[in-house]
Amino acid sequence: MKARRAARELALLAFSQLSKDIEALKDKELEEIVVLSVRALVNNAENDLNKSLSELLKIREFIENYEIEHPDNIKRPIEASVIPVPLPLTSDMTGRIDTVIDAIDKTLSAGEVVELLSLANQEEVKEYTVRLIKTFIENKKEVDEQISKCAKGWNIDRLIRIDRDILRIAIVELLYFTDIPLSVSIDEAVELAKKYSTEESSSFINGILRQVVEENKLYGQKD
Repeated sequence: MKARRAARELALLAFSQLSKDIEALKDKELEEIVVLSVRALVNNAENDLNKSLSELLKIREFIENYEIEHPDNIKRPIEASVIPVPLPLTSDMTGRIDTVIDAIDKTLSAGEVVELLSLANQEEVKEYTVRLIKTFIENKKEVDEQISKCAKGWNIDRLIRIDRDILRIAIVELLYFTDIPLSVSIDEAVELAKKYSTEESSSFINGILRQVVEENKLYGQKD
């Protein structure tokens, strides 16, 4: 995971911690909000891993009991080893397999959290995260006006919060960060939407951001 991608994720997580009186926040307070966001993410990852472990242990117990209680094993001589038996591919078993898959997904996500946590301590990541949040705070009215103008038919307050925050981060980069190519800002926003929201949201966000680029005649200025 690259430093700026990590910073965008941290900023997105931090946005949910921002109070309504965001204009009064100091840089130090912003850094503290980022730290709190990382802690919340780590706690969620730990809870997910504990739930996954619990589910896997239940499945192991189910398989062991199913094998022992199978007619082939009930009839076997007491001194004989347990005979392996095929597991039935019933809807119940399919559901248990889905639980295993979900547990694996949670484990992989926890691995990403560990990587994000290690990057969060890098000065470059912290600085870019605070820069994103601070620039949004300084230009909140203009950024939200861009969303309202380009998200035709949508009231900004009725947007899914995570989608709105992804748009805010991307528009900050598009309008105020001349060192970030347009395509990078848009692509990164789409990836954030795929990870934290939905496929439909990623398409929606992509369309709005391209509209922002058109409205502000940004093509040729940065790319």
